[in-house]
Amino acid sequence: MIKFLKGNEAVVVGALFAGGEVYFGYPITPASEIAHAASEWFPSVGKAFLQAECETAAISMLYGAACAGQPAITATSGPGMSLMQEGISYLAAAELPGVIVNIMRSGPGLGNIFPEQSDYNQAVKGGGHGNYKCLVLAPGNVQEMCDLTILAFQLSFKYRTPAILLADGLLGQMMESITLPHKVWSVPDTTDWSVQGTARTRGNLITSIFMNAEVQEQRNLLLKAKYATMCPDARCEIYRCEDAEIVVAAYGISSRIARTAVNLLREQSVKVGLFRPITITPFPSQQLSEVSNGRKLLVVEHSDSQFCDDVTLHILKENGRAQIPDLITRLGGVIVTVNEVIAKIKKIAAGE
Repeated sequence: MIKFLKGNEAVVVGALFAGGEVYFGYPITPASEIAHAASEWFPSVGKAFLQAECETAAISMLYGAACAGQPAITATSGPGMSLMQEGISYLAAAELPGVIVNIMRSGPGLGNIFPEQSDYNQAVKGGGHGNYKCLVLAPGNVQEMCDLTILAFQLSFKYRTPAILLADGLLGQMMESITLPHKVWSVPDTTDWSVQGTARTRGNLITSIFMNAEVQEQRNLLLKAKYATMCPDARCEIYRCEDAEIVVAAYGISSRIARTAVNLLREQSVKVGLFRPITITPFPSQQLSEVSNGRKLLVVEHSDSQFCDDVTLHILKENGRAQIPDLITRLGGVIVTVNEVIAKIKKIAAGE
């Protein structure tokens, strides 16, 4: 079945097909349609919706549902995501699954409601206190707003760690046709670790506080080892790179702009391709290293070099050498144009 939906609405569809049982949230532009749709669609199929009094309460409610092994989701934007950081740190420390959707808007501070990608470091580098990581998935179209929400639930339960769907105001507000999934995902049995008020789960203990330094260190090392096992689930799209002399690296809405530029330049016989990470954590480092090797590299993003810095770091880790990409970016909600990307690529091709 095909539906014509906003990206924000597609998130709710994905959550329901992922077996989501409960939505907690507080509406905030440009993510408000997620809460609006969830308030209607979750109860209509026997699931729970609860509007929290604030974002801090929403993430705490998600923590409680996760402790009971329930697949739960929340969504927010900008300053709301900042308020959730402590709770996300607690989820990671207690090894609890849950999906958090961030429809990024510009900042810092209150900023404005225009789309940006400036929450990249907040999502990828932790955001809250302590040593932890979240799974981070970056959709590039409305179909992926649905599909990657499902994948976020699946990976979150697989690794028992919170997953962030990292999108932006443009992806959240745009409308496209999507194909609905064929079936609802079956949530795995969680009785070996969750607390459900039953005799079987009575012995389970969920905590993130350890009053012994050595024990706390072991928890950190356990998490570090778990994060290393996520690498096989790294995903990316490599587009028209077979004979490319220049590769554009971009994610999310920036990748759509870059793709159009690549297609137009190919018509002009400019050999250029696109590398798009679909999972940012785990990052497809090996694939990036292979596709960038011996080629010129351009990063397109809507933040102040946050993604570009990571691209440079991942290449260095894989190859043992630095490759400093060219960069084109706009900030504050101003969107990079296709013509700007084309002009930059032509300059790179000309050796300028």
